[in-house]
Amino acid sequence: MAKKPLKLVARTTEDVEVVSALLQDATVKVGDMAYRPGERRFACVVNRYRWEGRDGRRRRRGERVRAGVHADFVQAARVQNLSLDQHETVLDLLAIRAEVREDGPETLTFVFAGGAAIELTVDGFELVLEDISQPWRARRRPEHALD
Repeated sequence: MAKKPLKLVARTTEDVEVVSALLQDATVKVGDMAYRPGERRFACVVNRYRWEGRDGRRRRRGERVRAGVHADFVQAARVQNLSLDQHETVLDLLAIRAEVREDGPETLTFVFAGGAAIELTVDGFELVLEDISQPWRARRRPEHALD
């Protein structure tokens, strides 16, 4: 039986937290990310680890699925500890943080393992996550050391 693809749109900081949780431990190649200033969009295609099960609980057997992610209304993008010309470099996504500042613009920050980050200055949140393939069995379940 085919799995139902996930599609979510985040428009608040709380929505972004949900999308961030679903994207935790996604992998993405640098070459699969693009900032399109003319379209005011940042987009990427990731291999998302499917933490969620059909019944809403965590699943025992790991799966991954290709997913498209894009943020709209992007005014600017900044990278930290990341070389954009290394197209084959694989990054592990840890979280997406949304911040609303009283004295400045809103930001979405994609935080990767190893200290890399992409900070998007946005004019309102519009973050879309959509599964675009059928899932496949993951080789291993992501694990993190507790600090």
